[in-house]
Amino acid sequence: MSTLLLRLAAPMQAWGSDSKFEVRRTGREPTKSGVIGLLAAALGRKREDPIDDLCKLKFGVRVDQEGQLLCDFHTARSVKQTYVTKRYYLSDAVFLVALESDDKDFLLQLENAIKNPVYPLFLGRRSCPPTLPIVLGMRDKSMMETLNHEPWLASEWMQKRYKKTPMLRLVTDADKGDSRVAFQRDMPISFSVKKRSYNYRAYVEHRPVIIECDDCNDISETKQDPMSEL
Repeated sequence: MSTLLLRLAAPMQAWGSDSKFEVRRTGREPTKSGVIGLLAAALGRKREDPIDDLCKLKFGVRVDQEGQLLCDFHTARSVKQTYVTKRYYLSDAVFLVALESDDKDFLLQLENAIKNPVYPLFLGRRSCPPTLPIVLGMRDKSMMETLNHEPWLASEWMQKRYKKTPMLRLVTDADKGDSRVAFQRDMPISFSVKKRSYNYRAYVEHRPVIIECDDCNDISETKQDPMSEL
């Protein structure tokens, strides 16, 4: 059993799972559909290509830095009318994402693809390019063990706010028989433009994870350069 770790951080992120039309909301942490979309883009898959192998990955998120909610207004026009849309984003959020599988070779393939993506990567929406590094490497541990022991990834200014050991939210795919299950419609069936469809996913929000600040990382020097590939 192995786990691939990703760091998802950017000035803005947006992880919608149930919003359409004029109001585009965002969740408090990355959706499984959003991360699978990122993986598919890195692998160079078309929207009509199958994603069953990606959906089988066990998925978990640790919220290392809660984002601030922002609302952006857009004016859209059609032939008959003009209307205003609202789009919500998370500002300055940092997430540790874990992908668990028994197939280590497949995880290594994903790791290489994210480091050398075929298509541009973004965090929920095209207007949200990620900062580097994205890949934090492989761990020969279970997802839960990894998320409970990895160093804190919050930025330096956030770490300085805490005089006590921080407690971080942890959200993972639910195990069979778990009584604390909730459901979210973020399990993709197809990304096809002609027939985009999603199913419900069972997830669990665990008790906060306690991180010792002596093991914290400093990510304050990372830079965002979305035009570097050009």
